[in-house]
Amino acid sequence: MTAGPITSDHAKRLMRRATTAAVCVALLLIAVKLAAWLVTDSVSLLSSLADSAMDALASLVNLLAVRHALQPADSEHRFGHGKAEPLAGLGQAALISASGIYLIVEAVERLITPRAIEQGAFGLGVMAFSIAVTSALVAYQRSVVRRTDSLAIRADSVHYATDILVNAGVIVSLLLVMFLEWNAADPIVALIIAGFIIYSAFRIARESLNHLMDRELPDADRDRIKQIALGHPAVIDCHDLKTRAAGLNSFIQFHISMDGGLTLDDAHVISDAVELEILAAFPNAEVIIHADPEGVEEPRQEF
Repeated sequence: MTAGPITSDHAKRLMRRATTAAVCVALLLIAVKLAAWLVTDSVSLLSSLADSAMDALASLVNLLAVRHALQPADSEHRFGHGKAEPLAGLGQAALISASGIYLIVEAVERLITPRAIEQGAFGLGVMAFSIAVTSALVAYQRSVVRRTDSLAIRADSVHYATDILVNAGVIVSLLLVMFLEWNAADPIVALIIAGFIIYSAFRIARESLNHLMDRELPDADRDRIKQIALGHPAVIDCHDLKTRAAGLNSFIQFHISMDGGLTLDDAHVISDAVELEILAAFPNAEVIIHADPEGVEEPRQEF
């Protein structure tokens, strides 16, 4: 979860800034890499350009999805719009995979028919600039993810971090071609980059599917919820805990067992007290607590 409690409004501001920054950086990198590719005719630089183009499209989708996900719940979407984030993640994974496959085709063609690289020094300068700009963006995105636990921004950060490796690989290939005249280095590095891109797409798709399929919160969070519930002196047992996440919001529900002699009012007061403790630890959660009298036999989940 997040590095510490953060208000929902603050988290929304951070997420909007992060998505806007990603789109701006992607467009800047497309411009400089396009110029470098036209000058050098390097396929590894083309791979970096294609990757940045996919980044721009994915980040634009991400920006729109995050803004939709941050919309408050309404009469038709009472659980909110948080599922838009993992849907955007799946879209990103598809786009990133497509760019990886395209690069493989281009690199194989260059292995069969090698071409000389022109103006390698210019390409090196562009790649160094790209690494600096992308590193700054990734550092900012990761700081936002630590505060908001946003899946969409985490996915964006993963493939921008991969871009740093991509750009470093292009620098290596340009140096090998310029100083060792090993022209095959250019498409070979492009193939390695394509492998990284496809692997990143797989990771993003897997995490997005986990959220869409309502995967439970991490074990540490579930243990913390049980610890809070059992920390109340009137709570005897905590069971049937179910959790899930959708965007910024978490949904938590469970049963607590209490003394059967308590009045309904007393049980309600205890449940509210437990709920407030959980909300203090998970400020963007929606909590549902079912109160059971101790000793009542009922079916329980085995997990």
